Amino acid sequence: MIEIERKFLVLSDAFKKEAYTHKRITQGYLSSHPERTVRIRIKGDEGYLTIKGKGNASGTSRMEWEKEISLADAEQLLKICESGAIDKIRYEVDYGSHTFEVDEFFGENEGLVIAEIELDDENEAFEKPHWLGKEVTGDERYYNAYLSNHPYTLWPK
Repeated sequence: MIEIERKFLVLSDAFKKEAYTHKRITQGYLSSHPERTVRIRIKGDEGYLTIKGKGNASGTSRMEWEKEISLADAEQLLKICESGAIDKIRYEVDYGSHTFEVDEFFGENEGLVIAEIELDDENEAFEKPHWLGKEVTGDERYYNAYLSNHPYTLWPK
């Protein structure tokens, strides 16, 4: 139940040619508090309830609990979420011995593209694709819960 992941900005859309799947994701937050987020997500035609704890000092690890729920339940729960829904397409790209999840955001977060990689250990080595840019692990501005309240398009340039 401990999630270990690193996040990166993405330099180009070259990842789209390498993706083996992609799905639309809509998600909202029942709680976007940094100590504990409670997320409702619709991914394709599946619903999920996810609870995440506060990250460690580096932002690489945190507790995560996720349970699949019915699509109908997810749709109902989205109606009572905080304002600021997340709309994105998630692409999955195998690279080396890992899978990168690349999120292309829409709506108020249009223009933001973030890649995440889940690891078994915080110090685990992995190959970096050419389209991977600056690491933003631990920068809370790039957490979906933050983006739901502080959209990327409203950030100072």
